[in-house]
Amino acid sequence: MASLGELERAVMDRLWSADGPVAATELRAGLADRGVALTTVHTVLTRLEQKGFVTHDEARPRRFTARASREDHAAELMHEVLGQAADRQAVLARFVGGVDDDEARLLRELLAGDGR
Repeated sequence: MASLGELERAVMDRLWSADGPVAATELRAGLADRGVALTTVHTVLTRLEQKGFVTHDEARPRRFTARASREDHAAELMHEVLGQAADRQAVLARFVGGVDDDEARLLRELLAGDGR
């Protein structure tokens, strides 16, 4: 899976938080603190679309939507890292060793099939 740069992540955060499709002008307004130009937002959206993160409709102006949820993206990253590990058991052991009690309980429930 392709990685996200800082500005790409900021755009994706806004798309993931949106209630529906978002126009580039709305995204630029949400990034006002960064002082990015509308052309920059369009460039980032084009790159995100090429990487498979977003899709757009054919309306004018185009409205953009994330192809997958934030959770799907995080899970895919975890699978990718695990897949690159020479010692998967060691990676999983370190991961599990770093979770708090509530997360450990949730993991146990999910593995037992009792989770959501």
